[in-house]
Amino acid sequence: MLQTIDLSSLRTRSNAYNPARARDVALTPEVAALLRTDAVVAIGVSGGKDSVACALAVARHLDAIGHTGPRVLVHSDLGRVEWKDSGPACERLAAHLGWELLTVRRQAGDILARWEKRWSNNVERYRDLSCVRLILPWSTPALRFCTSELKSAVVSRALNKRYPAHNVVNVTGVRRQESSARSKMPVSTPLASLSTKGRTGLTWNAIIEWTIDEVFTEIAAAGQALHKAYTVYGASRVSCAYCIMSSLDDLRAAASCTDNQDVYREMVRLEAESTFAFQGQRWLADVAPHLLSPELATAVASAKAAAI
Repeated sequence: MLQTIDLSSLRTRSNAYNPARARDVALTPEVAALLRTDAVVAIGVSGGKDSVACALAVARHLDAIGHTGPRVLVHSDLGRVEWKDSGPACERLAAHLGWELLTVRRQAGDILARWEKRWSNNVERYRDLSCVRLILPWSTPALRFCTSELKSAVVSRALNKRYPAHNVVNVTGVRRQESSARSKMPVSTPLASLSTKGRTGLTWNAIIEWTIDEVFTEIAAAGQALHKAYTVYGASRVSCAYCIMSSLDDLRAAASCTDNQDVYREMVRLEAESTFAFQGQRWLADVAPHLLSPELATAVASAKAAAI
């Protein structure tokens, strides 16, 4: 059985919350200096716990320092692979804060369209003898074009268009506790895609030092409802429903949601067509085989044999 988040524990945290003792955001001199110029503060939000807590904490900090510059939440819509509650969760957060929510999308299609196009293009090159090796359709931990193309690039493009003459602080909910790679990340770093002559852009990882308990405490204190991926389906993180970085438990949680089952079959179909498993040696088809038609299950079996 899938585990769900203990909501009674969250209520206890909320009751014990003391605004005067709330965890502060992490700061650098560079961030503080830009905020004093009333730079644009753009917070990337997915509907997940870290981005929600980050937005709440940053909003509190901006109010405390008297920041009067533009503030905006930015949600990158990932299309078919996104949890259905992600957009509404971002809308709830925006309404709570009284901030604008800017939703952006990759014009050339969602992440599944990108994977499908990557595969068809590679097959065409292979057929034309312009390459000698077929490559997998999926992004990987070492080649996360899903993040760069569907999040970073489209967000930067939208902010550049909207705020061409403003300094911009691009805020993320990255936390050191999440992974060994993130544990080494700085509090802030220059952001070339938002920097031009006479204009500065930087990335600010405002809650990078926070623990997961502090994240949940912040959300509970604000009275914000958690994303349904956590409370109903027992997922531990929110991004794509089926993410190249997801644990097996999170993939199973996603597949248990009827909203995610059509795209599950579409992704398994691409596994079968390409003979490349979604996560290295882990086949998405094996996560919820009961959702597959007999024809698709047979195609997967053939793909596995071909892959070997």
